Amino acid sequence: MSRRVTDDPETNEMEIASGPSSRRHPAVAHHIHRVEPPQTQNAWKEFRTGVKEIFFYDEPLRHFKDESAASKFLLVLQGIFPILDWGRSYRLQNFKGDLVAGLTIASLCVPQDIAYAKLANLDPQYGLYSSFVPPLVYAFMGSSRHIAIGPVAVVSLLLGTLLQNEINSSNKLAYKRLAFTATFFAGVTQFALGFFRLGFLIDFLSHAAIVGFMGGAAVTIALQQLKGLLGITNFTKKTDIVSVMHSVWGTVHHGWNWQTIIIGLSFLVFLLITKYIGKKYPKLFWVSAMAPLISVIVATFCVAITHADRKGVAIVKHIQKGINPSSVHEIYWTGEFVLKGLKIGVVAGMIGLTEGVAIGRTFASMNDYQLDGNKEMVAFGSMNIIGSLTSCYVTTGSFSRSAVNYMAGCSTTVSNIVMSLVVLLTLELITPLFKYTPNAVLASIIIAAVIGLIDIKAALLLWKIDKLDFIACMGAFFGVVFKSVEIGLLIAVAISFAKILLQVTRPRTAKLGKLPGTNVYRNIVQYSDAKPVPGTLIVRVDSAIYFSNSNYIKERILRWLSYEEEEVNRINLPRIQYLVIEMSPVTDIDTSGIHSFEELHRSLQHRNIRLALANPAPIVTEKLYSSEFATLIGEKMIFPSVADAVLTLPRNQEP
Repeated sequence: MSRRVTDDPETNEMEIASGPSSRRHPAVAHHIHRVEPPQTQNAWKEFRTGVKEIFFYDEPLRHFKDESAASKFLLVLQGIFPILDWGRSYRLQNFKGDLVAGLTIASLCVPQDIAYAKLANLDPQYGLYSSFVPPLVYAFMGSSRHIAIGPVAVVSLLLGTLLQNEINSSNKLAYKRLAFTATFFAGVTQFALGFFRLGFLIDFLSHAAIVGFMGGAAVTIALQQLKGLLGITNFTKKTDIVSVMHSVWGTVHHGWNWQTIIIGLSFLVFLLITKYIGKKYPKLFWVSAMAPLISVIVATFCVAITHADRKGVAIVKHIQKGINPSSVHEIYWTGEFVLKGLKIGVVAGMIGLTEGVAIGRTFASMNDYQLDGNKEMVAFGSMNIIGSLTSCYVTTGSFSRSAVNYMAGCSTTVSNIVMSLVVLLTLELITPLFKYTPNAVLASIIIAAVIGLIDIKAALLLWKIDKLDFIACMGAFFGVVFKSVEIGLLIAVAISFAKILLQVTRPRTAKLGKLPGTNVYRNIVQYSDAKPVPGTLIVRVDSAIYFSNSNYIKERILRWLSYEEEEVNRINLPRIQYLVIEMSPVTDIDTSGIHSFEELHRSLQHRNIRLALANPAPIVTEKLYSSEFATLIGEKMIFPSVADAVLTLPRNQEP
């Protein structure tokens, strides 16, 4: 009798339970399979496969060896530049949607870019530069169809804060050079993470920590805009809420400008109303998308004709005309600022990558297509490296622009190309018109944009689902609000790591029982009708077994055993003769784990209890055989499933 056995214990057990022979004579008809060690994997082959997956599409890779040299070269180019693949099927109908979307996000990005550059303490033109070159690079190398590239509020604030810790922004040349240096290293970091398939590192920032960090950053950004909104000239350089509020209320009698307040609050109300309309009625998304540009045009016109700048209303003044100048010679390649640029670039690059990849994945899941995270990182890295050489600072995917891009009907990254061309025209023709744009309207644009980053519903859901996640969220939030952006980020990372360490070092274990009428074994806490097997303790380990948790797992299993022995003695049941460890959740084991199992085996021998393992994964099985632990406990004591172990062990029982 043959039977298919898979790596899934549930499938195996259900097959055993549902077979007609097993229903008639389960102890006799059940066929026991031996678990054999898999073939040793070729490490070099695995490495080559991983590298190929970065650049080649998975489907053509199967027949890659059979392709001609020209076809191989084309596959390489398609892997690096996805536009060469989907561009062949691009149609006029696609362009219509991309054109409308590109024009729409351009109307949103121009005022935002000017405002975000001020967040980074850079001149306004650098925000526009950063929405010209990087989106073009991403359009050719990116795999997301809906993401819109450009400066974003959180990264701009983070970059500005970190840069100002090293160089005062009043030293414009040195500050600008360090910004380009940091952008270069941000790109190198992102590119390296993608090229070496290390994208999992950004996942160490948990969703809860990101929610808290983004919310705290949004509050901090909004508070920073009180300077422009109220017309305050002497404003604190610190970002914590205490310093900001002290600076605001300390100037209430002599530092506020009522004309600036009227301009700022009027347009803030206008922007919030249009934002609400766009959210309430998705078909009117263009209302909220066009609102920032309309605000800038109207405010600039009003200030120009009333000469409000002469009455204390702060204005943008001069925006340099022309496209991106080269900044290759401005990057610090040597000297003390190289390491400072590296440090800032790594932090800004990781945050930009986290935000950009999350946005790309969100829209990919909404539209049912796959997004290769490692290719996205390579694309982000390439656009920031090239951007740093063309007077741009760190850019990534913008959620607000991407949402508008999606609702406007974009179908490919051509919308980014359209947006870039509009920014090009703005740089060449329109920048002088922004001279009288009041800082108050830019402040209102930023406040309206970052309000959406405060996700109260997500925080409440975290509280409902996982209190530890909620603590991580609040820790990051309060760290940013009451201390600084970098401290909040550090707290977010620390809490995320602490949670990982807690889960890794203290994995869950469960006692299993048999569901009546089946050969399926489940957690007795979750399934009240699951019954323990007389004479056998079945324990499931819900984690890989490493040096960090191996001793805890051994001690936890022995505690289960001691408790079970006390119970059987108390109610006069047969003594425990077998300990079966369900290994299906154990994805890996290291030498420390095997040593702990050896110690567990010796402890069981002193109690006259035999150890059995059920359904170990292939890599675990290989290590059990390589270390000769399988020989130590007996190869017949390793089973494909718990059901096999329970049905077999009583027949091996010594009289």
